[in-house]
Amino acid sequence: MPGDAVLELSGVTVRRDGAVLLAPLDWRVGAGERWVVLGANGAGKTTLLQVATGMIAPSAGSVRLLGESLAEADLDDLLPRVGWSSAALAEQLPRDERAVDVVLTATYAAVRRGGETYDAADEARARALLAQLGCRQLVDRTFGTLSEGERKRVQLARALMPDPELLVMDEPAAGLDLGGREALLRRLARVAADPASPTLVLVTHHVEEIPAGFTHALLLRGGRVVAAGPLADVLTERALSTCFGLPLWVTRRGGRYAAQARV
Repeated sequence: MPGDAVLELSGVTVRRDGAVLLAPLDWRVGAGERWVVLGANGAGKTTLLQVATGMIAPSAGSVRLLGESLAEADLDDLLPRVGWSSAALAEQLPRDERAVDVVLTATYAAVRRGGETYDAADEARARALLAQLGCRQLVDRTFGTLSEGERKRVQLARALMPDPELLVMDEPAAGLDLGGREALLRRLARVAADPASPTLVLVTHHVEEIPAGFTHALLLRGGRVVAAGPLADVLTERALSTCFGLPLWVTRRGGRYAAQARV
């Protein structure tokens, strides 16, 4: 049912070596929503993703993912239902594998082809996802020969390959030049606009990297929530200035946002 919770954090706190990385935090992501998590470096964004996807356990509070408590769930069964794209995962992908195989191996949560068996429908889906993301000509190219922008789009196709119920993207546009960033965001906007796409969570520290079609935002500062809710209500000059710790001008045009320091 639309609006059912795909991800729900209640009173989540994370402490490490005496430091509080996340203060008591509540966050609910409903089915079909498209969320961006914004904050400066060190705001707690990566820690939040790690807690939300079971990579680390919270010091206090509870997490429910796809209707199951992470404290009780079999993560080997649960986590394949979550698509993931990040720089850390990209480092594990073999540079000598074809782009289609990089996508295909996500079916078994593998990073390299081995003894697993794929049928014609699997390969057709991998090729269709690459085509959908503007990578039709890259199918037989090895991953290591692709540009950074092309690799990002192949990673996105890989994340979508298992038909996840939740897709999490950790700074997908990081390291891209202007052309590469805009090409990726255009594809992400199409994913966001497709009702068949999974619930989306995208992490960034640039408002310019929010694709058109995203619906909600969570702002973090020092591990605490500054604001959370519908995008238009949250991405205000006041809230963003608080989030980043300096006075900002914020503009919106064509479904995209931009921010700059007030002078």
